[in-house]
Amino acid sequence: MEKKLLNVLTALCIVSLPFLFKGSKMRENLVIFFSKGVLSTLIDAYVVGTKRIEYPFRPLANIFKTNILYDMVFFPILSVIWVKISYNDNFGKILLKSLIFSVPMSIGQWYFEKTSRLFKWKKWTVLHTFGSVSFTLFTIRAFVGLIKKLDKFKSNQNITD
Repeated sequence: MEKKLLNVLTALCIVSLPFLFKGSKMRENLVIFFSKGVLSTLIDAYVVGTKRIEYPFRPLANIFKTNILYDMVFFPILSVIWVKISYNDNFGKILLKSLIFSVPMSIGQWYFEKTSRLFKWKKWTVLHTFGSVSFTLFTIRAFVGLIKKLDKFKSNQNITD
C-alpha cells in the first residue's frame, strides 16, 4: 500500500509541475519551489535526527533518512500553489488561506500515521505538523514579500537613474 501511495503522489507531482512553472512569474515560482525544498529538508533532517519522526517506508532509504519526495517535491509544489493563491492578499486573507493547506495536511498526516508505514510519530503530534507546515508556509510567503519589495525598489531605482 505504501509503495502505491508514494507512486500516486509522485505521479501527481510530476503532472502538476508544467502547470506551475509557466507564465511571467516562472523565475519567482522556481525560487519558491527550491527555497521551500531547502527549508523543509533542513527542518525534517532536524526532526528525524532528534527522533521525533521516523520514515520506515521512503524513497532512497539507503541514502536519506527523511522522505525526499515530501521535502523536495510535494511540499514545495504546495507552497508554489499557496503563494499563487495568496499573492495579492492582505495578512488576514493570507492567514485564512494558510488554513486551507495546513489543516488538511495535518489531518492527512495524522490519518496516514495511523493507517500506513509512511511515517511514525514518536515525539510528534498533529499540532506539531500544523505548526511546522504553517511556519514554513509563512516563512516562504515572507520571503516572497521581500522579493516583491526588492523588485519594486529596483524598478524605482531604475526610473530615477
